[in-house]
Amino acid sequence: MVPIGERAVAWVLKYVGEARPQLVSEPDDYTIFLSNAGECLELEYISHIVHAYVDKAQIGKAGPAYLFRHTMATLMLEGGADIRFIQLMMRHVSLRTTEKYTHASIRTLQKVYAATHPRSESGAQKTRVPGVGQRCTSGRVAGRPRR
Repeated sequence: MVPIGERAVAWVLKYVGEARPQLVSEPDDYTIFLSNAGECLELEYISHIVHAYVDKAQIGKAGPAYLFRHTMATLMLEGGADIRFIQLMMRHVSLRTTEKYTHASIRTLQKVYAATHPRSESGAQKTRVPGVGQRCTSGRVAGRPRR
């Protein structure tokens, strides 16, 4: 199963209904995404295309797959997703691997606090909260509520 949003589903359905019929060649093996030659898109080809677009965008990051995975996990965590679900989606064996995304969320939390909290002083985002982001002996990140 692949988690997919409504907007993405709408685009896939549009592709399947309008573009794919123009690309498919017989016999049709029902591969969804096809190349201009009507063949199955290979992972290496997709990686090459994405890498070229990431370079063209001048993002300054390497490894497009990693870039998208990291962004997805960080945004989901910041949106309130349980880290265990992110661990499953990322196919991480260890929760420790997934916990690296909590550091980005803690930085974001500090920035939001500094920018919006009424008692925040300028430079509050530079103030480190003791214990936040440090590992506890239990392996969880301090400062994160237990669920």
